[in-house]
Amino acid sequence: MKESKGPASSAWDALTAGAVEIVDRQHLKARIERGDRLRVKLGLDPTRPDLHLGHTIALRAMRRFEDQGHTGVLIVGDWTARIGDPSGQNVTRPQLTREEVSAAADTYLNQLWKILDESRTEVRFQSEWFDRMRLDEVVRLMSQTTVARMLARDDFARRQEQRRPIGLHEFLYPLLQGYDSVAVKADLELGGTDQTFNLLVGRDLQQAAGQPAQDVMTLPLLEGLDGVQKMSKSLDNYIGIDEDPKDMFWKAMAVPDSLIVRYLELATDAGPAEVRAAREALAAGTNPRDVKKDLARRLVRLYHGAPAADAAEAAFLQSADLPERVLGASVRTMAELFLELGLVSSKSEMRRLVEQKGLFVDDRPVASADESIEPRTGMVARRGKRQAVTLRVQ
Repeated sequence: MKESKGPASSAWDALTAGAVEIVDRQHLKARIERGDRLRVKLGLDPTRPDLHLGHTIALRAMRRFEDQGHTGVLIVGDWTARIGDPSGQNVTRPQLTREEVSAAADTYLNQLWKILDESRTEVRFQSEWFDRMRLDEVVRLMSQTTVARMLARDDFARRQEQRRPIGLHEFLYPLLQGYDSVAVKADLELGGTDQTFNLLVGRDLQQAAGQPAQDVMTLPLLEGLDGVQKMSKSLDNYIGIDEDPKDMFWKAMAVPDSLIVRYLELATDAGPAEVRAAREALAAGTNPRDVKKDLARRLVRLYHGAPAADAAEAAFLQSADLPERVLGASVRTMAELFLELGLVSSKSEMRRLVEQKGLFVDDRPVASADESIEPRTGMVARRGKRQAVTLRVQ
């Protein structure tokens, strides 16, 4: 019997676009097709400030559910962040302080509404339930799984084989994430493919608590700018959604050619026909730089608006025609920058040109030779009207 292609089926296709695995697929499909209003859970650990494009894959999936009338339940992992998710790690991760997690959570919450519908999003902090959990309750929670099951996780199994340490506290991570589903009575949980084990633990704990087991939908992981590892701030291979528009544009232009279509598909608003057109254009020999400009524009427009995208593209095209200089990470002041670039011959010349307002960074006059600076790729340093270079930071 063929599946219906009516409105209910169309909603299913839209909501599950890009999903890697769905558990229980038929159960979730039946609920969506009969119009149930679901509580759709997504957990984020605020281990570092700022959200990046890797985070947005699950966030954008949650927004699709919100647009269909479901409630997004965003869990701020202010407890699990202090443990550190062992997923994909070969070593124990450092534990964070409450203050470090709180500071990162503040920046997350300021950026979430670039993607989610605030009126349909329920934001919950794990500390609501874990701060008051008693030791006997923790022991009862731990009794609901086994060491053998924990060691079946790929990351734990790998570390055990390599005789690398596994902290007992790390076994708590899947249990705490799973208990979140009990606490908020989740109907569906979203997460990356590296979270599959944790999401399934949530199903088990809900059943043990007498609740219906949540369905699970896993989503692909986005590779970072290195083209190999998943996007991560700790690996410095990320594009942050709150970055300066010019920085975002430049970083998008640094996406490996082999990943252009994947970024368009996973991280932008490009529809299937547009993604297919980009793939065909690249296969036909179109310069990847031209397709990347479309990717960069889409990303900046999504998070900063069309005027910012126009300005970022104009700045890129202007600086792309300038000679490029590779710069190390040791430069900290304007004097060090202009001396390193050879745009001034001495600090005394630097000070004289500063007084004459003859030195510029991104068209902003340099105010002091001792002014601090954090060089970034795409930044333009200029002396007068004719001498200018664009930076590439390594």
